[in-house]
Amino acid sequence: MATTDLVRRDPFMTPFRQVMDRFFDDPFFRNAFPIRDSADGEDGSLALDVFEQDGHLIVEASLPGFSKDEVDVQVHDGILAIKAQRSSEREEGKPGSHYYRRERSWGSVSRRVALPGIVKDEDVSAELKNGVLRLAIPLPQKPSPKQIEIKGE
Repeated sequence: MATTDLVRRDPFMTPFRQVMDRFFDDPFFRNAFPIRDSADGEDGSLALDVFEQDGHLIVEASLPGFSKDEVDVQVHDGILAIKAQRSSEREEGKPGSHYYRRERSWGSVSRRVALPGIVKDEDVSAELKNGVLRLAIPLPQKPSPKQIEIKGE
């Protein structure tokens, strides 16, 4: 295309395309239709925060509505796997109740991710509080220079 060529723009399609891009970039749609890229070693749709604090690698994941018995966490060879699953609640024991809509009956989320750096698998602590799972994974101490004593005069 020469610099003097004109490009026709459709005034309707450009804003429409921008709206659709923003619409499908919303986390709801990203998590509903996850794109799997096996090159990054990750799978699942559970959002995580991973950061270092006080000699630990901290992982936080939002798991609202899940109890600790419904969550499975494993760390092996630097790979973190989190899976949370609940089955439907029973309607028994609720006399006089009649459901018009029931959307909170079951659900599951999972995530496998390679952790950055070298981690110690054996001493991981986990806490589920207010719908947030928090893992503290100890990081090995970084080697520091050792002072060598010189003998002699």
